[in-house]
Amino acid sequence: MANQKLIGPFTQLLTMDSLELKGPIHDEQLEIIQGAGILIEEEKILKVGRYLDLRRESIPKPDQLIEINGDAVALPGFIDPHTHMCFAGTRANDYALRIAGKTYLEIAKEGGGIWQTVQKTREADKSFLTELTLQRAKSHLKTGVTTTEIKSGYGLDPNNEIKMLEVINEVNEQTEIDIVSTCLAAHIIPQEFKGTSDEYLGFVITELLPKVKKRNLSRRVDIFIEQSAFNVQEAKKYLEKAKKLGFELTIHGDQFTPGGSKVAIETGSVSVDHLEASRDIEIKALAKSNVIATVLPGASLGLGMHFAPARKLLDEGNCVAIGSDWNPGSAPMGNLLVQAALMSASEKLSNAETIAGVTFRAAMALRLNDRGTLSYGKLSDIVVFPCRDFREILYHQGQMQPDLIIKKGNKI
Repeated sequence: MANQKLIGPFTQLLTMDSLELKGPIHDEQLEIIQGAGILIEEEKILKVGRYLDLRRESIPKPDQLIEINGDAVALPGFIDPHTHMCFAGTRANDYALRIAGKTYLEIAKEGGGIWQTVQKTREADKSFLTELTLQRAKSHLKTGVTTTEIKSGYGLDPNNEIKMLEVINEVNEQTEIDIVSTCLAAHIIPQEFKGTSDEYLGFVITELLPKVKKRNLSRRVDIFIEQSAFNVQEAKKYLEKAKKLGFELTIHGDQFTPGGSKVAIETGSVSVDHLEASRDIEIKALAKSNVIATVLPGASLGLGMHFAPARKLLDEGNCVAIGSDWNPGSAPMGNLLVQAALMSASEKLSNAETIAGVTFRAAMALRLNDRGTLSYGKLSDIVVFPCRDFREILYHQGQMQPDLIIKKGNKI
């Protein structure tokens, strides 16, 4: 009893439990508990039900009770499965060029793009980079994101990639938000590397990934498959070698040209992220696989291009997760709820599909089985909005902010 805590009453509580991992979800399928409470033991959910019943059963002491006054809708804490929020510098100049008519690939060829951020991130010392990343992580938490992924990829040499991964892990220790690190040393070829792109990937395999593995700095490896980065053949060979080293795989794929999703399927990747360029053939193939389709509306908004075909992906039977892609170049906004809400209006996603995309389906994109729903045994990560009806949240397109966030049973 001493380690139990009761939270409530909530006007509505969406458990997001017992829903299909793949395919469409209608709002009518949601389990909504009126006048709800959550009983927590240690960091885990012990029971979800009507608040008055739970209060009678548990008889909590005053210090074991978090009482909610006024209208409140509770959802599982949001999960962002794809970010690059560990970086230094700005790319406002890139953005200015894009809104004046230049394309992302044109800017990259002219010396802008990712390389500009690489230079600034390399110049930043570890303490400064930690402070920048910590600020962004705290900002994410305030908007209801209780778990986030963060990639390296702006170091592009062993020392700077390890510096980034160390920073990401230190920020994980310094803030309440849970952070999953991903090694994206295969972002682009560094300008100082004199060999081929294939040779660079071989260098990463032999000189960096064993150190990352030995120090447990990341369990995941990512690669950018695109004209400005690595081709399909190079990526497949790299991923197969990384898999043999014991890494989980994820891919930046089908952003401007198709091909990445096919590699994801062939290599057994956990997810393929972006998919703006996916055609019907890729969408159908993904649906037959176990690869999570992670869409990134922040990149579409930042680049001024169409959204990934989330509606088609769902209708074909895919598991669609939604990430912010928070990065200084193509997705500088970083607000997951705003992006998900805007994409849902354009792609015609139901409330249920959109919320699933930032909760339990996003959890699967990170292979996290202990969160994403408000149900027995899951982490007590809860985001609470000041309204009576859950539909108000997306209706306000991200302008309604949560007024309470619970992380592992503790009020933030």
